Amino acid sequence: MSNVKAQSPSSARRVRKAVLPAAGLGTRFLPATKAQPKEMLPVVDKPLIQYVAEECVASGIEHIIIVTGKGKNAIEDHFDLAPSLERFLEEKGKKDQAEMVRRISNMVRVSYTRQKEPLGLGHAVLVARDLVGDEPFAVLLGDVIIPGNRPATKQLVEVYEATGIGAIAVEQVPREKTHLYGVVDGEPKPQAPWGQRLLRIRDLVEKPKPGKAPSNLAITGRYVLPPDIFDCLARTKPGSGNEIQLTDALRILA
Repeated sequence: MSNVKAQSPSSARRVRKAVLPAAGLGTRFLPATKAQPKEMLPVVDKPLIQYVAEECVASGIEHIIIVTGKGKNAIEDHFDLAPSLERFLEEKGKKDQAEMVRRISNMVRVSYTRQKEPLGLGHAVLVARDLVGDEPFAVLLGDVIIPGNRPATKQLVEVYEATGIGAIAVEQVPREKTHLYGVVDGEPKPQAPWGQRLLRIRDLVEKPKPGKAPSNLAITGRYVLPPDIFDCLARTKPGSGNEIQLTDALRILA
């Protein structure tokens, strides 16, 4: 875990909302994503985004805001009520499956907003500003699963609620792959109960070449951020890929 500056601990509020950016075209997964969102690709018996939503619920999130785009209707359908399907399953004696379908639509409050242009992750988060309001929130990439005994988002929420400081999950990656990630420059900030796993962020760089990367600590698609990030995003100019990068806005916040 790494952290970024926010308000003082005494003014920190509970993290109730999460933004799931899911408007990308999924070109890395073609042809599988030609006719379906990458977030709906199955992993065993569930689509990717359901695992992410379940992580939110396990982390105490009460309201999920999914940022969608053109061709993403399947995501909304997945989390919607399906009374005809439930009725069909019950008539066939498949009550367990009917209950499973019912749980998907009832597990958490879900809202949607549209990113009308592919202007980057930072822009996708900014699009959710009105639904998030003036409170801290989590960001989880809708196509990234992080396995573990304790949800990554829950750990970040605990850091924020204890310290009042935004938190980002990072992992070590091979140096030759830093150009694929946002990378942080951090220094140890040991603090109970997280110990050496907690770092203070000094800087962040979006997709640096291996020779220019400040470290091999890559951002892994999980964030808990203060509402101040929205003003930072509004001031952020297009960067890598001519997109508004969340990493660049985090540099302002840090």
